[in-house]
Amino acid sequence: MNNQLQTAVYYFPNYHVDPRNEKIHGPGWTEWELMKCARARFPGHDQPKVPLWGYEDEADPAVMAKKIDAAADHGIDAFVFDWYWYEGPFLQRALDEGFLKAPNHDRLKFALMWANHDWENFHPASRTSPRPMTFPWTASYDTIGFVWDYIIERFMTHPQYWHVDGLPYFSIYAFNRFIIQMGGVEAAAKVIELLRKKARAAGLPGVHVNGIWYDILETHPACSACPQPEWETRIKINSYTTYNNTCVGKIWFAGSLRVDYKKSADEYAEIARKAMTDLPAPYYPVITMGWDSSPRTIQSEIYDDKPGYPYLPVMEPTPQKFAYAVKLALDCLKDRPPPQRIMFINAWNEWTEGSYLEPDMKCGFGYLEALKSILKKPQVNLERQK
Repeated sequence: MNNQLQTAVYYFPNYHVDPRNEKIHGPGWTEWELMKCARARFPGHDQPKVPLWGYEDEADPAVMAKKIDAAADHGIDAFVFDWYWYEGPFLQRALDEGFLKAPNHDRLKFALMWANHDWENFHPASRTSPRPMTFPWTASYDTIGFVWDYIIERFMTHPQYWHVDGLPYFSIYAFNRFIIQMGGVEAAAKVIELLRKKARAAGLPGVHVNGIWYDILETHPACSACPQPEWETRIKINSYTTYNNTCVGKIWFAGSLRVDYKKSADEYAEIARKAMTDLPAPYYPVITMGWDSSPRTIQSEIYDDKPGYPYLPVMEPTPQKFAYAVKLALDCLKDRPPPQRIMFINAWNEWTEGSYLEPDMKCGFGYLEALKSILKKPQVNLERQK
């Protein structure tokens, strides 16, 4: 495989028991319960999706070791864990007890993507009832220093923490929300510099701060805390990427309940190329495995895309279609300098959103094998063109 390419995969850690979830959903609840109930909601709908390994506990080091081996054996370099903080850590046992205690955790790097959004209860959601906001995201300018200390001490100083261009990588999901919550652009710049200062005090060279970017955010009035170039020039982030391509391109708003996988990949590739050209800091492309958030809705109700998330169009993949999207991402990267040859995949295990690399009963290891076969081919040459 090309040793100049880095492939990172998002990991969603809600497949282990968490005390906060148990208070809401009952003893032993995990998001696997939604998958066990999922069924086809319209003709030709590919549900239920069943994991090949069964409904396992990701906080078990032996279970996580199996995931690590499968990822590393098929060309993946790092898991980027969705990381939650609601007045303290949430859904952290997958990382703390599963990944970091797995006997083979040195086969993969890991990093954090701060999922700094409010946690709503769509487990499951109803068309007719409002979703309660279970945990609001309340981190502030005055309290964030404690969060920085926590992640530096527990994670960034770990020898397996992923570094990009020599710096520990840290991504922020809702970057416009982050700016607003901190009190504006200047305040956001100060807390990002505080993160870097604390990291240097802990013996690290700094922090590579990444902002999640969507094409629509440049003009969307609800999201424009500031023009996106200011993320780099004033707040001084190091890079941009995207969490997935769902609802990014126009095809997602065409009024159909199904989204064509290849057309969505083509549309996103154009957005990625635009981002690489127009944004002032490097942009890393992402490959979306698929999309089907119907398991997060009440299964006895009619499913369509009218009420909004999680009632969204469905994009059903195959290993061949996924391989096509991987090739598009590689094409986007071929002219990038070596430190910027990074691609993301969403996701390892977003089962309830239909976006997972993990093997299932239908395709087995098909998606992982498709990834491996492309990455190891001699014609995948990312040498920078002269």
